[in-house]
Amino acid sequence: MAAATHRAQRRHLSVHRIAGSLGAEIRDVDINELEENPGLVKEIREAFLQHQVIFFQDQELDAERFLKFTKFFGKPVEYPFVKGIDGFPTIIEVLKQEHETVNFGGIWHSDTTYFEHPPMGSVLWAREVPPYGGDTIFANQYAAYDTLSDGLKNTLSNLKAVSTSAKADTSKTREDRIRDSGNSSAKDSFEATHPAVRAHPETGRKALYVNVAHTSHFEGWTEEESAPLLAYLFKHQVKPEFTCRFRWRVGSIGFWDNRCVQHNPINDYHGFKRRMLRVTLEGDKPV
Repeated sequence: MAAATHRAQRRHLSVHRIAGSLGAEIRDVDINELEENPGLVKEIREAFLQHQVIFFQDQELDAERFLKFTKFFGKPVEYPFVKGIDGFPTIIEVLKQEHETVNFGGIWHSDTTYFEHPPMGSVLWAREVPPYGGDTIFANQYAAYDTLSDGLKNTLSNLKAVSTSAKADTSKTREDRIRDSGNSSAKDSFEATHPAVRAHPETGRKALYVNVAHTSHFEGWTEEESAPLLAYLFKHQVKPEFTCRFRWRVGSIGFWDNRCVQHNPINDYHGFKRRMLRVTLEGDKPV
């Protein structure tokens, strides 16, 4: 009993930053024990909000325990374009096979900003990784906003950006995904309008909220009129000093805050297989 009480009261995670702008690895934690350690869940949440993307290594799980882990931090939701794995509709497979030359989501983006309620976050669990390559880069959108001029901040404060799934540059066409592993009931396309700068609902900080994969134009502007400003923002928001890079290994888990982070899986491992499992957590409407 004393040992269980001690575990439940555990504090002070072993958190190690991996870059100057964002990202941290949490060490010496077995996520199978979180149910016995409610204080630990709170600390992990705090680290997530502070560092925006957090990582765990060498986690021994199955699909049920992976899903259980994600539920400590949000509500898992189904991804409309890809059906879940057998028995787990909210867990999808993110797969590039040896013969394929393009990867899933291989472009800078925030997940599914073309939804009225984009996800709060995504959790990725590495099951098979190439011998080299296949890293993911993350970019801090607080920093992207904070380093803009006051004049541009003022301009963006009055703008809303239109996101569309039709622009998405993914590993396959939507038709291919439906045929191979997709959800045949998904709509043909999704479109949503959100502030170009959103306030984070938990931290209150402002983050730049446009992305090259999904944002097509500003509301009330034509695509041609929007293009020069969007091109500048797309380049600015992924400057190297705003980023961190993570090398996956089998058993790695990454959990990122989709409200203030963009990510880009690097497609540099042709001839090798990379298989991940992903859970998407329900989000709110950006304001």
